[in-house]
Amino acid sequence: MEEDEGAKLSIYKAVRSIKRRDNSVYNALRSIYEDSIFVREISQLWPQLPLLANLRCGLWYSPNFHSNCYFKSTDGHTNNCSFSTSRLNLHVAHLAGQKGGCIIVDSTRKGKRFPDSMSKTIPIWTCVLNRAIKDFHDSNGCDERALHWDCSLHLPLWVPQTEKASIEERLEEWTRQLKASGADIVSLAACLRKPLRPLWISQKTVIWLNEVPHHDSWDFTPIILLSASSSVGLSQHRTTSEFSWNYIPGAGDDEESWARGLSPALFWKHVYDLINSGPDMCNQKVADIVERSRVSRAHRGESAPQITVKPLKSTSLLHEEPSVTDDILNIKIDTESSEDFGISWLGSTNLAVGTSQIAADAADVDCILNCDRESISVCLPSAESYLHLPMVTSKFDRFSLLNNLPKAVSFAKFNLSQGKRLLVCCNNGEDISVCVCLAILISLFDEKGTFDDGKSFNVTQVTKWDMRRRLVYVCKFATNARPSRGNLRQVFNFLIGGKSVHSLDTERDE
Repeated sequence: MEEDEGAKLSIYKAVRSIKRRDNSVYNALRSIYEDSIFVREISQLWPQLPLLANLRCGLWYSPNFHSNCYFKSTDGHTNNCSFSTSRLNLHVAHLAGQKGGCIIVDSTRKGKRFPDSMSKTIPIWTCVLNRAIKDFHDSNGCDERALHWDCSLHLPLWVPQTEKASIEERLEEWTRQLKASGADIVSLAACLRKPLRPLWISQKTVIWLNEVPHHDSWDFTPIILLSASSSVGLSQHRTTSEFSWNYIPGAGDDEESWARGLSPALFWKHVYDLINSGPDMCNQKVADIVERSRVSRAHRGESAPQITVKPLKSTSLLHEEPSVTDDILNIKIDTESSEDFGISWLGSTNLAVGTSQIAADAADVDCILNCDRESISVCLPSAESYLHLPMVTSKFDRFSLLNNLPKAVSFAKFNLSQGKRLLVCCNNGEDISVCVCLAILISLFDEKGTFDDGKSFNVTQVTKWDMRRRLVYVCKFATNARPSRGNLRQVFNFLIGGKSVHSLDTERDE
């Protein structure tokens, strides 16, 4: 009996060892590079349409994205579809209206042609936005185009009719939620001349190059959903004149598990060195590139935490000679930002959100609230103009934001009351800093976005819908905002926790 269990364990270890070898960094990067060729070919069919990456996976497949977006596959999971008012991606609709459409790139490791974000999340999004725009046209007696405004749900053929019917039953509810969220439907209706509609393209799609229609010829605004990878169930062994490697579908997904600190920006900056290094030397090449980037950022005075390396446990039963990089861990660390979003000022307020790297060189701000784990060197009029409150996401500490928000809001109140321009920053400018800005907006500003020193703030009346409406306002200006649910929960708990804004001055003095 013990021998059978030992044999099963040995087989399990062998399978894990083989799988780890197949999912190597070189295999992932080579697969991404090969798939990027297909992405480039499709984008060249409609060069006028902006290319967008669906975070985070899609960001790996091109060095030339116009912008990015954030449509989650979990919002399109079977029998659990939803419409998220915290991820409205209205900048995508505005961009599509201005340019006549757009191309969104994503991928999946699930062996499917398209991720659920493309099969259902985005089609639901286009339909809900179309319905809200149609309602606006109808209520304002707008022009004739409203009569032919397509509000039907367009799903790919592989989505079952039963699931489509279930989604259609909730469209009216989701449309009401969109309109109640405070989203600017007026500007959206003015921007879009034709209704939004998704189209799907994968590596299995047949396109007659001599019959590619111009995007203006369609009677809708195309949202072209481009799935980058080949839909194969298992890794495919491929051989070139120099190297042998395994193709991984959706290789850009779950970057923490394989990228070893490499970011999409660093990958495309050194793409040919990495691809030409081969499977044996790729890990060392990645380690060198990541470390050089860290040192460079440190010299510029930016956040550059030291990378700690922990040896991988050896489970190989194949008795191969260890690689020179076998002691390198799959590092989970934020490196260079993939795109420089700059500083996002929240409407006419004196409040802005951005990355700590940008904050270090910011010239048009009077004070900085740094929520990054690392301090930064800043040039400000006085020491009181800078506050460092190290915070981490809810995955690492469920109370990090909650414990720091009283001091953060107190600092904001002290400076904003004097008419100073405040920048709230964190490592990526997407999550923690956005949540802190949200808490400041609700605590110190009225519904119209006017600073009132907290006079309109009422703990007993703050609801989750209040938070959603203010978050929509933030996301209108900070289009890269991606606040996590755990961090938003901490903001809500702070707002309903009885922390009077007027008592924050006392906390500051203490």
